[in-house]
Amino acid sequence: MDEREDLRRRADGGDQDAVDQLVELAGEAGDMDELRRLAASGSSDAVDVLVELAGEREDFEELRRLAALGNSDAADVLAELEQ
Repeated sequence: MDEREDLRRRADGGDQDAVDQLVELAGEAGDMDELRRLAASGSSDAVDVLVELAGEREDFEELRRLAALGNSDAADVLAELEQ
């Protein structure tokens, strides 16, 4: 089992340290799918990193998706980029 698989298993079991490590690794790697999975599981840190990466990449689709889910930071970044 590789490190990420072990972290996912631990995170799925409720280990917040594992969640935090996964968010950090996924953010560093730009792994939007992993961040979406973590965000869907309730990680607000993953959502924050998603907004940051989507803003850096000018990923309007992702920012719109996050804004539609009620994320005001995504809505703000989207508004700034659309000016």
